[in-house]
Amino acid sequence: KGSVTNDIFIRNQKEEPHCARMNQSSDPNSGGDNAVSDGSVSAADISCRWDKALIKRDPQFLIIQTTRDTISHSLNLVQRLEALLLQGNSSDVFLRVETPNAEEVKVIQAHSLVLSLQSPAFEEMLLSRNSSTLVLKESSDCAAVFDKFIRYLYCGEINLRLEQATPLHKLATKFRVLGLQQGMTQYMTQNLARDSPSGHVVGWYEYALQVGDATLRDSCLQYLSWNLSSVLQSGEWVTISSHLLMSLLQRSDLVLQSEMELFAGLEAWIIQNEPDGLTVENALRAVRYAMMPPRELFRLQTQSPILARYQESVRDLLYMSYQFHSASPLHMAKYFDVNCSLFMPRNYLSPMWGSSWVINNPTRDDRSTSFQTQLGPSGHDASKRVTWNALFSPRWLPLNMRSMYTETGAMQPTRVDGGRPRIIVTPATSSADFAGVNFQKTVLVMAQQQGKVVVRHIYNFHQSTEENGDFLAEADLYRRTSEYLTDGSLSLHIVVKPLYQTLITTKN
Repeated sequence: KGSVTNDIFIRNQKEEPHCARMNQSSDPNSGGDNAVSDGSVSAADISCRWDKALIKRDPQFLIIQTTRDTISHSLNLVQRLEALLLQGNSSDVFLRVETPNAEEVKVIQAHSLVLSLQSPAFEEMLLSRNSSTLVLKESSDCAAVFDKFIRYLYCGEINLRLEQATPLHKLATKFRVLGLQQGMTQYMTQNLARDSPSGHVVGWYEYALQVGDATLRDSCLQYLSWNLSSVLQSGEWVTISSHLLMSLLQRSDLVLQSEMELFAGLEAWIIQNEPDGLTVENALRAVRYAMMPPRELFRLQTQSPILARYQESVRDLLYMSYQFHSASPLHMAKYFDVNCSLFMPRNYLSPMWGSSWVINNPTRDDRSTSFQTQLGPSGHDASKRVTWNALFSPRWLPLNMRSMYTETGAMQPTRVDGGRPRIIVTPATSSADFAGVNFQKTVLVMAQQQGKVVVRHIYNFHQSTEENGDFLAEADLYRRTSEYLTDGSLSLHIVVKPLYQTLITTKN
């Protein structure tokens, strides 16, 4: 709604259909798109049809929805309720909204019947009141949007800016307006990638944690994890709490260039926030040093001021990392537990771990590509390469019915009605070096949201996405505007992660 790009329009689901209220000043004979910024629509939009319903406007500006057996004036009812609020006619309660220090006072004329119908909290307050004025103590940010909140109770719709999301969610939660609360959560989860001057995802996460909104909390944490490389470069990174920092450091699904990039971000956070020693030690011990090449480990030990100060706290981890790089993983696995997080890769975007793959016209036919990765992060395997073949099929067929792989490009179409997209990633050759190693393939699906390329989904499997069964299950690849596509193309990034098997003999 409106011409301001930061505005969003939320409509109460009970107030559908989606046609906005009529612009009473529109010329019924004019053509073209005359929609105006207050949410009205032009005469050209009036004759819009939903299934069997036809909306017309009579000469006295009455909006009528007619079907074979139904006449609906619901849109006019919403208009009259809004006029009732604006004009204060027949109001029986005054809402006096005060900030804690009484620096700002706002008085709204309202109707107890409407408030009670929409909000159980208001109903309880109105039943116990002893005057016509209801005094409400609200924070400054909530007081600033209180009129928007009340208008929603009358009209079932609201327009807002990004910075107003949290106070409106607070009000919806406090007054138990479930529809608005759910709508705000949905709005916030859909606008995580939105640009804002100082960032907003971290603030929304902390707020969701405080009020117990698990959906919003998990969405924020997932966004930060899957787009950590860009988050590390933003000013929002140094504002995160120590609790959120540890939650991120313990995850294996972080998407970033390398473990070294994560350490640099951690070092910047420590310098900026100056936390207590225990917090620093716990954070440093969550870094996966074995995923850094020996030359980077040497550089850290000699140049990092944070590591120089806390080196004793991570000495054992550095020692195990050097051992990991000096011996074969198979030999290492006989003496150490290589299933711990120290030896488990995250989703690294550097070329040694995988390759990006942009598939134009993804519904057309099968495609294949080849790429190389390192055999593993161990210094022992640093010079060894593995060639991988990847096949994408928009309509999946069993392997025994497929054509042979080609080096790159398109394969002959294999069309099956009702088939699902699938991707298969296999090594071009087998090798004795694969002993004791399972290769996990991770496919990142990139998409454009709010003008920014972000990770839309992550799929993990060993050979084929048939193993998890939900690869692009919700994606409509035939629609060029699909949220899974970028300019009509499917943007993937394949990461190959070696997972080592422990070969320690258990003594009885």
